[in-house]
Amino acid sequence: MRMTTIRQGSLALFAALALASIANAQTTTLWYDKPATDWEKEALPLGNGRIGAMVFGGVDSERLQISEKSLWTGGPGSEGGYDYGLAPESQAALMKSIGSKLLDGSTLAPEDVARQLGRKMNNYGDYQSFGDVIIERESDGSPVSGYRRELDLDTATARVSFKQGDAGFRREYFISYPDQVLVSRWISTSSQKLRVRFVVPDNRTVTVRAAGERIQVFGALKSNGLKYAAELRVIPECGSIKVDGDSLLVESDCQLLFVLAARTNYRMRYPDYRDASSDPAADVVKDTLAGKDRYAQFFSRHRDDYQQLFRRVALKLEPGTSKLPTDKLRAQYGTGNASADRQLEQLYFQYGRYLLLASSRQGSLPANLQGVWNDKATPPWNADYHVNINLQMNYWPAEVANLAETTPPLFDFVDHLVAPGKLAAQRYFGANGWTMFLNTNAWGYVGPIDWPTAFWQPEASAWLALHYYEHYLFSEDASFLKSRAWPVMKGATEFWLDALVTDPRDGKLVVTPSYSPEHGPFTAGAAMSQQIVANLFENASVAAKLVGDKAFAKRVDEALTKLDRGLRIGKWGQLQEWKADLDDAKDDHRHVSHLFALHPGHEIVTDNAELAAAARATLDARGDASTGWSRAWKINFWARLRDGDRAHKLLEGLLRDSTLPNLWDTHPPFQIDGNFGATAGIVEMLLQSQNGEVHILPALPKSWSKGSVKGIRARGDVTVDIDWDSCGPVQLVLATGHAGAVAVRSTLFEKAFDGDVKTEGSGPLRKFVAKRDGLYTFTRTADCEAH
Repeated sequence: MRMTTIRQGSLALFAALALASIANAQTTTLWYDKPATDWEKEALPLGNGRIGAMVFGGVDSERLQISEKSLWTGGPGSEGGYDYGLAPESQAALMKSIGSKLLDGSTLAPEDVARQLGRKMNNYGDYQSFGDVIIERESDGSPVSGYRRELDLDTATARVSFKQGDAGFRREYFISYPDQVLVSRWISTSSQKLRVRFVVPDNRTVTVRAAGERIQVFGALKSNGLKYAAELRVIPECGSIKVDGDSLLVESDCQLLFVLAARTNYRMRYPDYRDASSDPAADVVKDTLAGKDRYAQFFSRHRDDYQQLFRRVALKLEPGTSKLPTDKLRAQYGTGNASADRQLEQLYFQYGRYLLLASSRQGSLPANLQGVWNDKATPPWNADYHVNINLQMNYWPAEVANLAETTPPLFDFVDHLVAPGKLAAQRYFGANGWTMFLNTNAWGYVGPIDWPTAFWQPEASAWLALHYYEHYLFSEDASFLKSRAWPVMKGATEFWLDALVTDPRDGKLVVTPSYSPEHGPFTAGAAMSQQIVANLFENASVAAKLVGDKAFAKRVDEALTKLDRGLRIGKWGQLQEWKADLDDAKDDHRHVSHLFALHPGHEIVTDNAELAAAARATLDARGDASTGWSRAWKINFWARLRDGDRAHKLLEGLLRDSTLPNLWDTHPPFQIDGNFGATAGIVEMLLQSQNGEVHILPALPKSWSKGSVKGIRARGDVTVDIDWDSCGPVQLVLATGHAGAVAVRSTLFEKAFDGDVKTEGSGPLRKFVAKRDGLYTFTRTADCEAH
């Protein structure tokens, strides 16, 4: 066997040349044979990061439910004021008193601590539905046939088609990121008579003006005065438009074009969160007039922008084909049709990537608990940002699934939390740096709420800082590390250098009070708290040295020698959730937060047999059945333990029990983090790189006996393509963006590859020296043994 080397001028050129073949290699369409009647379970989501829409596809009446990420009640400007969740006076003495009570091993009920440190949310607010576009069609009542409603992930386009009598109808919808508008085209083989109107909720002032070819809607939220506006343009190639009150009456024998824009005067800037120079009503007019009026021009800009991101990655699980509608495909999942099951799994993987692109693009707020989609005035959990896992899980696929361009909203958002977070650190701990607690909103909320079950997570800043460091590890962008990541990481580290307390029982630095999310009592040194802080300090130590902050690195290294790492094995072989051995082997709580060091951390590795066995014992005790997001996290846990079959079992459970017909994750109700966590978990089954090695197929389940993945990412700025069969890798391609050695590991290599591949070292660990922009292909021998 010979090693084949392909060289090109840049990875970008290689990616561009591969786009067409990647797109044609897989099916990426959700489709249904009836209209949607339920927003949560059936309607199909579109988005460009800032604007979202849900398409119902009704025959006689189409509903497009619209969202815009910054339309929030509460916050500055609200009657009664807004305090960012912060107590008006220092709570540091009370915090110290509570923390000290726990240092002898005592515990406190969450209700006790919440009563002392929690606060009622004052004008916290809710993410809002923007409104509904309703398009009613005059129908002759003939029977409908050939109905199809679909979401094409490859072009981020929803389509509806059907026949009524002898007439054919087709509609297309997309939300353009380049043009910042929703665009729809309606085509029919007979005349269309339509009534078009825009309906908004009643919790705001509203003016609706229908004139010419436009419907304009503008006003302000009653709760806080936030200004909003929308404009809908209806552009027929022929025919007539008449105004009827607040509606437009359209009659046309030709193609119809709809263009919708939506804006507010929100600005992500503490403390006022308003853009005084913005006039949303004027801005939406500019949006709808900015592009050409031809559908093809709108679509080409949208498609070109979207596909250069989406088409980077392809997953094919063979045989992976099915002609079933998606709702039936999901309903029959796991009943013995392996081909249909593989089809759903690869579709679900790409759907997660699609949803992240649709709910997080530069210039928007980050993806919230429902991405960008919401149809209520009071959505579940305010449709906000929970930072005891949910916001973080939303971005787990960003790096590994080759969508780093979705991370700027997260970084912008966290950056703006630093200023109020410094007040939180001072007021609650008397500490430097910055922190926050369980949940936040569009208005910089950083204080603890009064819900005992879930209100305490001062480690949130440390966990969020991990995303900055991970972006550096994947990109090796030294400029990003120094200018963007390091200030956030350093601030989070400064906080914990001040806030940690010495445990008199063993002299170790611990978090106190600490709380294992939504579970158990308050203690000193809960495992998750210690693991997150240890992870932050390890990363900060390396980063400080890389940016030249040697004095700070020395402080961190000294603290690390004294820090409790939160890794203890308990009496029944489990990884302890608390410093004391309090775990109940019969406890099946959905949170398994004390395995943070397994994932997304990297301290628990399979090479450490004792810790890996303890993590496995914990997961076995907690069980596989759980809520959607919890199952998704467990996919990642089992993948890190290199147990592909168990990881796949969790994926099966997620698809079978926690996935709605439109493939949204359900907690219940709908909560999007399960989609994102599962997409990341699928990558973890195929590729890992958390400990300085590119590990190929570390957790491949037996049910994925043949397949390929193209374009997934490893730390060290490495893009990986893998083709495999039951014997292991058939072909492996590593494309590196930076010079340096790449260490590649797979337990399958020894059988699948022979000595003609140039390697350094021996056994399963091999180093392939990759030059900048080099592309290296390693082809295995023809004969192999099945694994």
